[in-house]
Amino acid sequence: MKNEPVVFSIIIPFKAWSLDLEENLCHIREQTFRRYEIILLPDAEITFPDIYRDLPISIYPTGEVNPALKRDLGSKQSIGKFLAFIDDDAYPQSDWLEIAWTTLENRNDISVIGGPAITPKDDPFFGRVLGAVFLSNFSGGFKKRYIPCPPERMVDDWPTVNLIVRKEVFDNVGGFDTAFWPGEDTKFCLDLVLNGFNIFYIPELIVFHHRRSQFRKHMRQIGNYGYHRAIFAKQFPQTSRRFIYFIPALFVIFFIGGGVLTLLFPETKMIYEAGLLIYGLSLLIALKDIIKKENWLVAVLSLPYIFFSHLWYGIRFIGGLGNREYKISLGR
Repeated sequence: MKNEPVVFSIIIPFKAWSLDLEENLCHIREQTFRRYEIILLPDAEITFPDIYRDLPISIYPTGEVNPALKRDLGSKQSIGKFLAFIDDDAYPQSDWLEIAWTTLENRNDISVIGGPAITPKDDPFFGRVLGAVFLSNFSGGFKKRYIPCPPERMVDDWPTVNLIVRKEVFDNVGGFDTAFWPGEDTKFCLDLVLNGFNIFYIPELIVFHHRRSQFRKHMRQIGNYGYHRAIFAKQFPQTSRRFIYFIPALFVIFFIGGGVLTLLFPETKMIYEAGLLIYGLSLLIALKDIIKKENWLVAVLSLPYIFFSHLWYGIRFIGGLGNREYKISLGR
C-alpha cells in the first residue's frame, strides 16, 4: 500500500492539539481504505505524540486564520485525488473512505458527497441533550445532517464536518470563499451548484461529531447560524432564501409581539394561546422523533433547549436581516 498513490487527502483545520483530535486520528488509523494522507492545519507549530508517527501526517501551521482559509491552504498542499474535509472534534466511521471511494469511482456524475455527523453515544450527558435538539425536523428541518436518513439524494448545501470533493472540482470553483466564516461551506456549495456540479447525500457516509456540552456555547453556535443565514438570504437567495430559514424569526415575532399585543388588546389572548398550544403540540411531535434515537430523559430535557434554540436563532436571524455588512469571524 505504501507505494500506491494517495487517493484521499484528509484535511483537518484546528487551533491547537486536543484529545478530540487524538481520537480523530485513532479512527482514521482504523480506515479500511488505506490510501490517504492527513493534512493538519494548526494555528502554530506543534509536536504530536510518537504513537501517531506511523500515520502519513503533514503539518502546516497557518497562524490565527479562520477555518475556510485553513482548508484552502490545506488543499494547496494536498496530493490526493479527493479532498476529505472533517472537523477536529469529529471522527470517521471505519468505512468512511471505503464508501467514498466506491461512490466516487463508480459515479463520475457525482462531484461531492456528504453524510451525517452523529452525536457519539459516549458524549457527556448534556452534550447528548444538546445534540438531541437536531434529531427532529421540527427543531431544524435538517435531521439528515445528524442521523442517517435514507434514501441517497442530491442536496445543494452541506457542512464541512463531513464533506468529500473531487480536487479538480474544488479547484474549478476556486475553493472556499475565505471572506465568509461562518458560512463558507454554504457559499462553497452554492458555487458548486451554480457551476453545474452536484452534491450527493449518502446516509452511510458517517462521522461522529461531539456537540457543545455547555448551553452558552450551543447558543452561540445557534445564533451564528441564524445571523449568517439571514445575510446569506439577502446576498445568495438561490439556496438561502427559503421559508424554512425564516420560521424561527416568525416565531420570535409571534412569541414576543403576540405577548405584547395581548397586553394591549386582551381580546387577542385566545388567538395567542392557540398559537402557543400548536407550538407545544409540535414539541411533542419532536419528542416522538427524538426518542427513536435517544433515551427518554435526554429526549425530554432537549425540549426546552429546542425552544431556546428557536428563539435565539430567530432573534439573530432578524439581526442579520438588518445588518448590511458580513462580519468575518475567527470562530474564537
